[in-house]
Amino acid sequence: MPLLSVEGFGKTFTITHLQQTIQAVEQIDFQIGKGEFLGITGKSGSGKSTILKSIYRTYLPDEGRIWFESEKYGTIDLLRAEERQILHLRKYEIGYVSQFLSVMPRTTSRQLVEQSVLETGCTEAVAKEEAAHVLAHFDLDEKLWDTYPNTFSGGEKLRLNIAIAAVKKPRLLLLDEPTASLDAQSKLKVRELIEKLKQNGTTLAGVFHDIEFMEGLCDHVYDMKEKAYKQVEALK
Repeated sequence: MPLLSVEGFGKTFTITHLQQTIQAVEQIDFQIGKGEFLGITGKSGSGKSTILKSIYRTYLPDEGRIWFESEKYGTIDLLRAEERQILHLRKYEIGYVSQFLSVMPRTTSRQLVEQSVLETGCTEAVAKEEAAHVLAHFDLDEKLWDTYPNTFSGGEKLRLNIAIAAVKKPRLLLLDEPTASLDAQSKLKVRELIEKLKQNGTTLAGVFHDIEFMEGLCDHVYDMKEKAYKQVEALK
């Protein structure tokens, strides 16, 4: 049984001042098995990020079903789930990582990760232990742990972003253009982090422009242009 199934998904946006409705995506169908990584490919503006944001329920979709196998709720349709259920899933089961790091000012990297653990109901002692473990696991230099992340490089911010999400051990992690604007060395670090997450049993869905980055990493791809779900060999 797949962890996530997207069936007939569609999303429109209304531009109020122009009195126009735009169809962002329509008739999207794919599924992701437990522990697999699905890459979503397509040109800018094709709706890739819209799909991830709708799974996370940042956007409320208009059509279709998004079935998620939740530990707490069983099979649940994320399009029709109650807000309290979505809040629980975001806290315990579904993570979201973008290329941007938006944090409270004057909060160190260590504190940000500790806060993420505390949100799950753990004690401060456990939060401190888990934060130290995950920051080391994701190769963030120890001298940066007690530093404000607004001074970090793009690659360092991204590693911290992933650490904040991964420390909750989500069953599903959504990656929205995580390698955008990164240099080759930083992309390599991100690839290593994704491989670690897969080894730990996390299921992933990611949006990427860099096809070369995805080769050998994704199990399947969804092509927005062809609206086709493919085996990873189709990338080559």
